[in-house]
Amino acid sequence: MRPIKITVLQENITFPDFDFAAGEMLLINKPYQWTSFDVVGKIRNSLKPHKLKVGHAGTLDPLATGLLIICTGKLTKQIDTFQAQEKEYTGTLVLGATTPSYDMETEVDSTFDITQITEAQIYAATEQFTGDISQYPPAHSAVKVNGERLYVKARLGEEVELKKRFVTVSEFEITRIALPEVDFRIVCSKGTYIRSLVSDFGKALSNGAYLSKLTRTRSGDFLLSNAFELKDFIAYLRTKREETKANTETQP
Repeated sequence: MRPIKITVLQENITFPDFDFAAGEMLLINKPYQWTSFDVVGKIRNSLKPHKLKVGHAGTLDPLATGLLIICTGKLTKQIDTFQAQEKEYTGTLVLGATTPSYDMETEVDSTFDITQITEAQIYAATEQFTGDISQYPPAHSAVKVNGERLYVKARLGEEVELKKRFVTVSEFEITRIALPEVDFRIVCSKGTYIRSLVSDFGKALSNGAYLSKLTRTRSGDFLLSNAFELKDFIAYLRTKREETKANTETQP
């Protein structure tokens, strides 16, 4: 097996010679409101005319940002291995309200009084969501039911039967309380829906909650601090393509 080369692109550092066909792992900071597929498509299109496989190891919701592992060429065969690794997230939840999507994709549909909620209750509630827990995926999610994405059915107003899944949350830390906002850090297994956890957290306080901000900071041993901005990488690919074209045209 070819050794995996983790490429970290930083300002004022010379770009390495990529071998996208043989396989590269790229750590990307996914932009806000981009889907994970949007990022894959942008990179794939920027690698044309080469017809290369490009894939990501773990979906991030459009309203989330943070670490997205992108694999190219033969390294796409190892995507399942990377995707199975433990994840770390930081984010913000809003107490006192709910939305159908459990985040800011949809409008608030219910509000609750939070004046009686104490900081001690908030800290204590995290204990219910640490360890092996069960949860239902959000109706507005990319989970497939009978071959169709749940969010498609949800947007059409169709009823869907959600199946419970079991996940592991090894750490759930409250990092700031400024009601109605609560900041948190979570370390969890593959397949954990932070939106669902936030919704259930609100219910545990006999209240409501939705996710207002989420960032993936780690996937396995790979850190967001070592990732680079998509626009910088795309600009690099464009420059390399233009240089290659210019060199080809000047050859006798």
